[in-house]
Order: sequence, then structure tokens, then C-alpha cells
Amino acid sequence: MGCGTSSSVKDKKSETALKAALVIQNWYRGRSAQLKTRQRYALTIFQSIEYADEQGQLQLSNFFSFMLENYTRVLEEDSELVTHLLGSNIQDKDRRDYLGLIDVPDSYCGPRLQFPLTFTDIDLLIEAFKQQQILHAYYVLEVLFETKKLLQRMPNFTHTKTSPSKEITICGDLHGKLDDLFLIYSKNGLPSVSNPYVFNGDFVDRGKNSMEILMILFVSFLVYPNDLHLNRGNHEDFMMNKRYGFTKEVLNKYKLHGKKILQILEDVYTWLPIGTIIDNEILVVHGGISESTDLNLLHRIERNKFKSVLMPPVPIDGDRATEKENKVGTTSTARGIRTNGSLSEQLTKHEWDQVITVFSASNYYEEGSNRGAYIRVSSGTPPRFFQYQMTSATCLRPLYQRVNAVESSAIRMLKERMISRKTDLIRAFQLQDCSKSGKLSVGQWAFSMENVLGLSLPWRSLSSRLVTTDKDGNIDYMSSFQDIHIQKPVKEVQPTLIETVYRYRSDLQIIFNVIDSDHSGLISMEEFRSMWKLFTSYYSVCIDDSQLDELAERMDLNKDGSIDFNEFLKAFYVVHKFDKLNKSDTTCL
Repeated sequence: MGCGTSSSVKDKKSETALKAALVIQNWYRGRSAQLKTRQRYALTIFQSIEYADEQGQLQLSNFFSFMLENYTRVLEEDSELVTHLLGSNIQDKDRRDYLGLIDVPDSYCGPRLQFPLTFTDIDLLIEAFKQQQILHAYYVLEVLFETKKLLQRMPNFTHTKTSPSKEITICGDLHGKLDDLFLIYSKNGLPSVSNPYVFNGDFVDRGKNSMEILMILFVSFLVYPNDLHLNRGNHEDFMMNKRYGFTKEVLNKYKLHGKKILQILEDVYTWLPIGTIIDNEILVVHGGISESTDLNLLHRIERNKFKSVLMPPVPIDGDRATEKENKVGTTSTARGIRTNGSLSEQLTKHEWDQVITVFSASNYYEEGSNRGAYIRVSSGTPPRFFQYQMTSATCLRPLYQRVNAVESSAIRMLKERMISRKTDLIRAFQLQDCSKSGKLSVGQWAFSMENVLGLSLPWRSLSSRLVTTDKDGNIDYMSSFQDIHIQKPVKEVQPTLIETVYRYRSDLQIIFNVIDSDHSGLISMEEFRSMWKLFTSYYSVCIDDSQLDELAERMDLNKDGSIDFNEFLKAFYVVHKFDKLNKSDTTCL
């Protein structure tokens, strides 16, 4: 009897323990699924906004054509600007004019390159950059001139071969993420005759170490010109650099000679090859391909005429006539590898016989947001994929903390998008609010958000992160803006003007930078007004000119008739009063 009772008690305890374990397991799985969903929504926000910005670049490109057609003062008096935009009559810069007056002082303790370069210079550069040293401007210019000279002898597409015993590594966008390049070289080995690489564009912008990446890649290219292949991406573009940070990085790191570096870099960009063809079977190109990709046309174009993706030159004679006759060509039976600025298709195979997208910048949107990857291919074998992620203290935190950080960043970015369209959103909300109650159903609110912002986001699921909902499930639509506002540089300025300048600040910065050909940061009041009128006309912005005139006059602080446009645009910034997502989460995982 006693033994039986003891056994029964043990069985009940085991059953209780098992039930408890199942409860914990179910909670864990549910919590993990919830966190993964939040993480997926955050990445969707990042990607949607990035895609919308890319579409904005097309609109900006069309604006420049509109500007050249209508900005008569520029056309008549500033032919240098027209040449700069159209990319015509490019003159070779004299090497001696740039290097003759630059000395490397004895006090310089950074890396010293020896020309002709060898593999030891690659090691020297990598170790110096790991110590956060800056390569002297003299050596930067030397590398750029040597790189340009070698690139000028190369075709639009470089050809390379592999074998079963010799793979080639293909890397995608790096975007100034120097630690990712270090990690790739550490895991995969430095470039060499036996370890060739293709870097498929977008080396620069966004990240803070674009110059260091360029120097490592260019020096590696000069040492191994037949074994390291560099393709041009859409960010190897002087106008894109003005918008996404590389121009600013160069001018900050090289205050004395930064302008010279940028001038030569413009030419270097134009000579980068369009793509790489491996084993006459794999086409590696940045940005994508289509069923109408015409390799015959791409082999013939004068690539150095393409100074900017935002201002493509007129097609060369005869191209349009032959375009229909040369559709697809050898690409119809090829495999393709492409890279671009979007993570949504990372390592995804597409239906173009077989297309792979690879992206090599980890933590692209936010610390912990994504992995990077590279591919190794060789003749007769399937490609091999390698993923990685640069880790830091934040990446070692629990999952819920990492998701909170990524989500918080995404929501902040989305709210900034919302506040830039506040007037339009309120108008859309009020059209739905027939009873003037200040409240909408979730469906009405979601419809208005998508109709105005056009981001294709799951607004219903995101509503709990963006607005206040009452007990009946209705949304107080003005709560969309309760914790954020755009700072007014002048109190009297109308909200519509503030929102417009803030919304288009990146485009305006590029436009003003293009006008400011001497990089002084200043434009005249006349230039400012003329460009603004063209801008509002093309973008269909309805704002009283007197408002802008008053604002411009106030921003001319020293009353010399010119405006520091960078300071002007900085005056329009978003203030976050508080962030709900920064509140502590007491549930651990």
C-alpha cells in the first residue's frame, strides 16, 4: 500500500511538471512568434520607405531634365553647370595639378604606400584602418589616378574563368560597412591569384567608412587587376553621394583636399565596368536584369559618359534602331547574380532561368536587423552561400531587446514620414470623419494612411504602435502626431511650407549642391528663388512665394545676399517628444 501511494504521488508530480513544461514551452513559442512578427513588420517599414525613396530618385532625375529646359539663366550664364550635369566634354585632370602641391609631412603617422603597389600594401592599409587611421590625401589621389588609368583600358564587361578547384567570391553592397569587409577577408581570405573576387557595386554611402572601403578595394584591384573585379553600382555616382552621405564623409575627413578627391572620384566612377561575366555563363551586374536585357547594346555604350544615374546622357546613335534586333542575346541561357539597395530579396532565387540577389552589408537598417552574405561559385558546381553578421554588445542582448531596438528605429522613421505629410493626412482623416468626432475606425484610418503615404504597409497591425485607440476600438486620429513635430525655424511660417521643405529636404540638398559647383555651401538669393520656383512648379507644390521669401530673408543671417543652404535645411528637423517603444519591457526571453 505504502509503495503504491508513493508511486502515485510521484506520477502526479511528474504529470504536473510535464504540464508546467508544456505551458512554458507554449508561452515561449508564442512569444518568439510574436517577436519575429514584430521584427518582420519593422523590416517591412524600412524596405517600404527605402523603396519609396528610390522612386523619388526617378522623380528627381526627371526634375533635372526639367530644370535644364527651363532654368534659362543657368543655360545662358552657367555653361559649366550644364556640362557638369550632362557629363559632356569631360577633360582629363592633370595629375601634377593635384599632387604637385601636396606634401606628406614627416609628422604623418598613417600608412605610407609604395608605388607600384604590392600585396604588402593591402595588409598595411587594412591594419591601419583597423586602428582608425586616415590615409593621407596624397596617397588617396595617387590611388585614384592609378585606378582610373587601369580602368580606362578595361571593357564594359570583364570576363573571368573558374575551375572546379578555383572558386570566385561574389560580394554585394557594402555601403561603407568596413567591419563587414574585414569579416569577409578574415573568413574568406584576402584577394589573390588563387582567391579571386567580384565586388558588385555600392561600395559607398550610408555607412561611415566608405572611403576606407574604396581604398582597400582600389589598392587590391591595382595589385590584382585580373583577380579582383569591380562593378559600378548606382551609388558610385557623385549625385547619389551628395544625398546619402559619402560626399560629406570625404569633406569631413579631408578638409583641405576633399574637393580635389571628389573631382577625381567622379571620373573614376564613370570608368568602372558595368558587370562581370564568369565562365561565359554567369552575368554579375548591379541593380538587376530583365527579359529585354541587351548585352550587345551594353557592350557598345560609352560608359564614361554616364556621370550620374539621375542624369543619363542621350543614347548613342543607332542604339534605338538596333535595340529590338538584339533582345536578350546570350543572357537567355545564363545564370545571373545581382545586388541592389533592398534587402527584401536577399538570397532569393527568381524566375529568370535562375537569378540570385546578394547583399553583403549586415546590420544595414539597424544593429541586429539583418545578416550579410557572399557567394562562392566555380565551373560545374552549384553556388555556395555564406551568411554572417557583425556582432557587438547590442547583438549579444536578449532577442526581445534587439527586436525593440529595431522596431523603435523603424517606428521613428515611419513617424517622421507621417509628420512630413501631416496636413495631407489630417485632410484625409477629416474626409472620412463625417460626424466630426475626431475618431475613425481602424479601417478608415488605415485607408487614409495608405492613400496619402503609399507605403503598402500593414497599417491595421501597426496601429497599436502609432495611435491611441478607445475602448470601442476607434482611433483618435490626431494622436498620430501627438509625440512628434517639425521644429519651425521661424514661428510665423505656415505648416505647409515647413512640411514641404522637410519632406523634400534630401532632394533639395542635391539640387542646391549641384548649383553650388565650388562646394562653398552658399547660393545667392536669386539662385535660391529661381530654383524654388522651378521646384514647386515641377513637384506641383502650392505655396505662396512670399512665405519662402520671408523665410529666406531671415535665414540670410549676415545679410550678404546669400544662403548657407545646408544650415537652411538643417533648420527643419523633427523633434520626438517621447517614444512608447523605449519603455521598459518586463517580459524577458
